[in-house]
Amino acid sequence: MSSPLVQSLNPEQARAATLPNEHALILAGAGSGKTRVLTTRIAWLLQQGHVGAGGILAVTFTNKAAKEMKLRLTSMLPVNVNAMWIGTFHGLCNRFLRAHYKLAGLPQTFQILDTQDQLSAVKRLCKQFNIDDEQYPPKQLSWFISNCKDDAKRPKDVEANDSATRKKIELYQLYEEQCQREGVVDFAELMLRSYEILRDFDELRTHYQRRFQHILVDEFQDTNKLQYAWLKMFSGVGSSMFAVGDDDQSIYAFRGARVGNMADFVRDFSVQHQIKLEQNYRSYSNILDSANELISHNQRRLGKNLRTDQGAGEPVRVFEATGDLAEAKWMVDEARQLHRGGLDLKEIAVLYRSNAQSRVIETALFNAGVPYRVYGGLRFFERAEIKHALAYLRLMENPLDDTSFMRVVNFPPRGIGARSIEQLQDAAKAAGVSLYSAVQHITGKAGTNIGGFVAKIDVLREQTVSLTLSETIKLVLEHSGLLEHYRTEREGADRVENLEELVSAAESFVTIEGFGKEEQAGSDDEVMSPLAAFLTHAALEAGDNMADAGQDAVQMMTVHASKGLEFDAVFITGLEEGLFPHENSQSDADGLEEERRLMYVAITRARKRLYLTYSQTRLLHGQTRYGIKSRFFDELPEACLRWITPKNSASTYKPQWDWAASKKVVEAAPSLAPKASDVQGLAKGMQVFHTKFGEGKVLSLEGAGLDARAQINFNRHGTKWLALSVAKLTVI
Repeated sequence: MSSPLVQSLNPEQARAATLPNEHALILAGAGSGKTRVLTTRIAWLLQQGHVGAGGILAVTFTNKAAKEMKLRLTSMLPVNVNAMWIGTFHGLCNRFLRAHYKLAGLPQTFQILDTQDQLSAVKRLCKQFNIDDEQYPPKQLSWFISNCKDDAKRPKDVEANDSATRKKIELYQLYEEQCQREGVVDFAELMLRSYEILRDFDELRTHYQRRFQHILVDEFQDTNKLQYAWLKMFSGVGSSMFAVGDDDQSIYAFRGARVGNMADFVRDFSVQHQIKLEQNYRSYSNILDSANELISHNQRRLGKNLRTDQGAGEPVRVFEATGDLAEAKWMVDEARQLHRGGLDLKEIAVLYRSNAQSRVIETALFNAGVPYRVYGGLRFFERAEIKHALAYLRLMENPLDDTSFMRVVNFPPRGIGARSIEQLQDAAKAAGVSLYSAVQHITGKAGTNIGGFVAKIDVLREQTVSLTLSETIKLVLEHSGLLEHYRTEREGADRVENLEELVSAAESFVTIEGFGKEEQAGSDDEVMSPLAAFLTHAALEAGDNMADAGQDAVQMMTVHASKGLEFDAVFITGLEEGLFPHENSQSDADGLEEERRLMYVAITRARKRLYLTYSQTRLLHGQTRYGIKSRFFDELPEACLRWITPKNSASTYKPQWDWAASKKVVEAAPSLAPKASDVQGLAKGMQVFHTKFGEGKVLSLEGAGLDARAQINFNRHGTKWLALSVAKLTVI
């Protein structure tokens, strides 16, 4: 007779939960009940007497998942969950090091540095040893150190092929000595030092291998190289590892996650049991069939197909917009209809590939008075990089704004320390003037450095007098040093995209508000200047319409942030080549497969309704992009789709051929000569790509061989080009 614990499970779930004491890989598809299987597995092992509570090691990726596992176990069995080791990698490593602090060479009360603390520690080190922070930015040094540790490399293990790397290794060594002296460890150190102790002390390793007879790992596809090596240290003769994961949902390669760990696990542990959990309890089959068909185009996967007993449900709706504003407005109108039909706003999610895309959608929600919440991030005008840029603009508009002055006087860093600021504040207080005005009262190095900043603002103000709002913002972004600063950051690409999107926000604002030449010149004293009006708009949009805690609101997030969540209705936006899949991913097969997994994750967030949208034109990063719909549409089953707009309607557009423009193209970019490699990429079907030239003239490029990353963006002065490879030009 089977245990009551497994009676409510489907056959695959029950088989997984009651496997013999051997290594096993559970391929758990989206919405297949993997947490239920994990907790039932632990409860079953305890109930059947296969192991005591102290013999369980269960690893999760979030504290929330660990707490949920403990709560479920408590409700299933009268068991002391604290006797088990259930927690995140870092949480369990902390527990391990606390128990063996002497072997680890740490004080009993060692402290843990979070990411910000680690950066502060690196900055102190650089200051102590007079390190040029422009040549060796502290953030980059922090990432270098963390990456080395994630690869299980101490300073002596890192290869140095150039002087810059040698210097970084030297600083890594000094950082280690500083942390040891102060009795602190960073997150990466928790993992690495735990691993080294288990590796180097045979008796201790044997003790834990005997103790933990059952090792269970959630989200195995997200483990990195060191985490997998750490897990192997606990696995001994007679123990079993129960790994649960979904290679189709491996989307964190940029964090070091290694989807190949799943195949390595099967080989390293001679895994005999591979069980696929394919029964989905979340979505209707039109949604699941779309996900299955899409992900089947990935070559390197272990393979599974989601299924459901819930029926076909509604078709996946596809909407093609003429522009990004129209796309956003349509989504908001559709969301309001869903809400009027009885759906809570919190059950509606808008997903986007790039953070910068949120700006247009936020504006549409704001204008419609629909409350929204940005999940796992900040609204566009609240993001730090945007607030920095706005502070520069506010200071240009109003030099008396001390708040904006304090925000950017030393950002990006320009050698203005706390002592200099104190001197300035004292001088301003004594003279009864703004910080900006008090600079003339400061002498010495402080006066020189702060004076240089004020002079920069004055010059920017003069240079932008005759410029449009968007041109003003472009100039400020470049000359303030903000773009250059974020370009040097490891994860600064999103911030750069957001800053470039601020230019788009300005373009849209001027268009919508209808500022003409006379307002631009400020001829009417009663009319607010475009810059002042835009700053007011930014402040109002940042201050309103963000949902209060607990308020019913539309959920907005990147696809990465959506993993693990589910909603009744999901909008996946911006499905254009170069945006989703992202242009940075299209140079190699691995990158494109990860983008496809990302799309798979996005699709499987939807329970009842799924919307896919794309736009013919998009104002993104300050430039108008003329889009080709994503290749992912060609990888979806047509029977599951319902086109709200006529399919391929953009291809019916017939612009006039401009021979002068085409001649200008070839003369300006001789590299347009056809190459064999160009015939790949978008070779499926004939795509039409529209680009504006000069004064609104249109050139059509009809290219079966249009490089997937290609974008022509010839600005109105005919001076700027983006990467382009075209197999052929055809008159249509």
